Amino acid sequence: MTSLRKFTAEDLYGFANINLDHLTETYNLAFYLQYLAVWPEYFEVAETPSGRFMGYIMGKAEGLDENWHGHVTALTVAPEFRRIGLAQHLMNELEEISEHKHNGYFVDLFVRVSNLLAINMYKKFGYSVYRRVIGYYSGEEDAFDMRKALPRDVDRRSIIPLDRPVYPEELECN
Repeated sequence: MTSLRKFTAEDLYGFANINLDHLTETYNLAFYLQYLAVWPEYFEVAETPSGRFMGYIMGKAEGLDENWHGHVTALTVAPEFRRIGLAQHLMNELEEISEHKHNGYFVDLFVRVSNLLAINMYKKFGYSVYRRVIGYYSGEEDAFDMRKALPRDVDRRSIIPLDRPVYPEELECN
């Protein structure tokens, strides 16, 4: 049985087994603590009954006007707990918070263009590629900005794909 709970500062010492995945972005301690302090509702961990970490999600609310949205900063599930619906459950939680607590227009995320498994997973969750961001990952690899419209975006304008790639400095919210 899996339980979801809010991430705590102490959890920073216990999630190394999840962050060892080469496709998982790992941030410095201050970055995690900032998210925990400013957007605690967006930071959740999934664990086994014995307390072993299975996965986590962290995000934030950002943007202005019709660009107000939820953003998935990190979603990762330990390899031994993949393909059991945990990523979908964590994403659903973030989408619910974005819709009901923050009244966002959409949820977005960035994913490496080479990470086909994740891209296909997000597509199954209802996300589509909005634009390509050149050199997003340390200037070495491009990212797709994928989006999913929320009910507030009645006309679904937030997910109409751009017709050209952009550079990181062109992004509205960093």
